[in-house]
Parts: sequence; C-alpha cells; structure tokens
Amino acid sequence: MRWEDEERSGNVEDRRGMPVSRGIVGGGIGTVILVLVALYFGIDPSVILQTAQESVPPAATQQHQQRPAGKDPMVDFVSVVLADTEKTWHGVFRSYGRTYEEPKLVLFTGAVQSACGFAQEAMGPFYCPEDHKVYIDLAFYEDLKNRFKAPGDFAQAYVIAHEVGHHVQNQLGITQKVQSAMQRASRADANRLSVRMELQADCLAGVWGYNADKSRHILEAGDLEEALRAASAIGDDRIMKQTRGTVVPDAFTHGTSEQRVRWFKRGFETGDLNQCDTFKANPL
Repeated sequence: MRWEDEERSGNVEDRRGMPVSRGIVGGGIGTVILVLVALYFGIDPSVILQTAQESVPPAATQQHQQRPAGKDPMVDFVSVVLADTEKTWHGVFRSYGRTYEEPKLVLFTGAVQSACGFAQEAMGPFYCPEDHKVYIDLAFYEDLKNRFKAPGDFAQAYVIAHEVGHHVQNQLGITQKVQSAMQRASRADANRLSVRMELQADCLAGVWGYNADKSRHILEAGDLEEALRAASAIGDDRIMKQTRGTVVPDAFTHGTSEQRVRWFKRGFETGDLNQCDTFKANPL
C-alpha cells in the first residue's frame, strides 16, 4: 500500500500512556456495543459489564491530549488512512447532497474511557456513536498479524475503514434505528441485527477501498488479498472455533468469514454506497 507521501489527518487524538479512570458514561447501547465487541473476540462480556458499573467521582476524569504525529511510523500510517477515509466520504456524501462530519480517532494503550464506557485493549478496535470517535490500541495490529494470521498494511487499513464505516452508519441515521430495534428484540434477533450492521460496515470499508484506489492509486500487488484475509480471519465462525471449539450461529454478532469477505468485496468492486444495504439483503 502506497501511503508514506500521503496527507495526514488532524483528527488523531493520542492518549497512549495516559492514566485512565474507570466509569461509565450514559450506558444502554454503549454498553451493548462493548459487549458485542467482547463476544466478537471471545471475551466473557460479564467482565466488561462489571468493569463498566464501577463508577468514579466526576473529578476523576481522563485528561485528553492532542499530540502531533511525526516520528512514529505506525501513528503516521493510521493518520494517513484516516485522512484518506475523510477524502472518500466527503466526496460520497457530497454526491448525495449531504455533509460528512469527520470522526476523531483515539489511540490508547491498554485501556481507555469513551463516552460509551470503559474499554480494554483485549476488546479490539471499536467505534463509539456517543462521541463519534474510533478507538484503537496499536497493539491490536500485532494480534491481527500473529493471532489472526492477517498481516499487511492494507489489512490494517481495512480495520480502520471498517470502524469509520460505523461512523458513516451513524451519520446516515442507521445506527440509531438499529439500536432502537435491538433494544426491543430478543437476544437472537439482536444478534442478527448486529450481524447486518457489521457486514454493512465491511461493505462501506470496501467502498472506501474502491474510491481510494480509483482516485489516489494507493494499492499495490497483494493488498486486496491482505484485506480479504483479514475479513476472513475475523469471522464469527472462525473465531468461535478457535476460542470455544464449537460454532453457535445464533450467537454470531459480526457474520461468518465468507459473509465478511463477500460484503467487503461487494463494496470494493462497486464503490457504490447503495450496494451496501445489508438490511434488505436475503440471504446475507
């Protein structure tokens, strides 16, 4: 992936190495989102719920700090990918007569306090619709390479583009509708809605990849395969088999490996936002 000479985003918030206070802001769907992410990585969600319920006095809040990128190649890479998603989604939204509001991307180490609650690195990258921020501990990329066997810079870019896809959903009002439906649904039905939400974010990541390469020619040989390998590696069926030894379809929250690959490819091959309506698709 060609990225070294590309523009950096000014929306990266670096909180690495900063102290974190535990607490929960709001609750409800924020906690649900974190639990879904936990299930996605094979983590016991009760651990997260217990942690989230540990409140602290209002004075014990996390301090935010903006640090310029420049000497850390991984931070530069994240900043470049984020800037590229900004260019793509500004253009797509403009074509529909809408205005794209850029998300912030927060880098953290070990744990972080978001508007959706307290999160730990083991939960992986996530998007919080309450504060319009993507959160990522860069150590996740080592897991992507070593645990999930999906190395490569475009695989790493796919992760960011997927989380930005959730921001796009939030901007389009999809997140709010799905949250409302999930709160009224049974657990199995809520999981099925979550799967459609996640597969749509995969498709939106593909839309970014299509537009980024068409406009800026960022891809090199093998890059697409890296992203597809990452999408396949983090399918619910594969993760469940690795962590539990059995596959439970009713517990899926993100989709199978095959589904994740298919929807990313759909977005990547068409570059068309309208091709990403997973909520009307049958079958997925």
